[in-house]
Amino acid sequence: MSIELWTWNTPNGRKISVALEEMGLPYTVKPVNISKGEQFGEAFLKISPNNKIPAIIDSEGPGGKPISIFESGAILIYLGEKTGKFWPKGDMRRQVPVLEWLMWQMGGFGPIPGQVHHFLQVEKEEDRRYGLDRYTKETHRLYGVFDKRLGEAQYAARNDVSIADFAILGWAWRHERHQVSLNDYPNVKRWYEAMMARPGTKRGFEVALS
Repeated sequence: MSIELWTWNTPNGRKISVALEEMGLPYTVKPVNISKGEQFGEAFLKISPNNKIPAIIDSEGPGGKPISIFESGAILIYLGEKTGKFWPKGDMRRQVPVLEWLMWQMGGFGPIPGQVHHFLQVEKEEDRRYGLDRYTKETHRLYGVFDKRLGEAQYAARNDVSIADFAILGWAWRHERHQVSLNDYPNVKRWYEAMMARPGTKRGFEVALS
């Protein structure tokens, strides 16, 4: 049986397609067209009460029973626990940096550049100016934080690829859209190119989600 991935072609959706490919798990894509409001449909609401993609249904969940999970960070932790891959299962000391950088992405490096995407589309310059300036500065600050981290470690959690890298990569993938040049952040650029060269990651970005 395969996992159902309910998603769309967004940074948060790509986190999970990359993780599934990297972990070698069989899955089927269930497109949720957020431009048409399909995320508010009853079927999707049952597995994602916040009406946000992605969500998954694993027919072979704990105890062999189906389970649904929403929120990309929760999905990544679940998949790591399920497979033991890209997640230091049973080792709390090694789990802590994975969780730190995963939460860093969920709480900042996602919501903040997402606001840049929003304000870039605001037509009136007087309405756009303050928000775009505020969130652009914070986006660059976050890139700086991650660049410093990658000056000390090969990957987000240290020297092994983890689910935190998949989460962060989903948004770094859109760096051009939020008007960031990776040339300004050489450590991030080195990490980004190494991640995107991975066969599993490459497949995760190529699979059709919409």
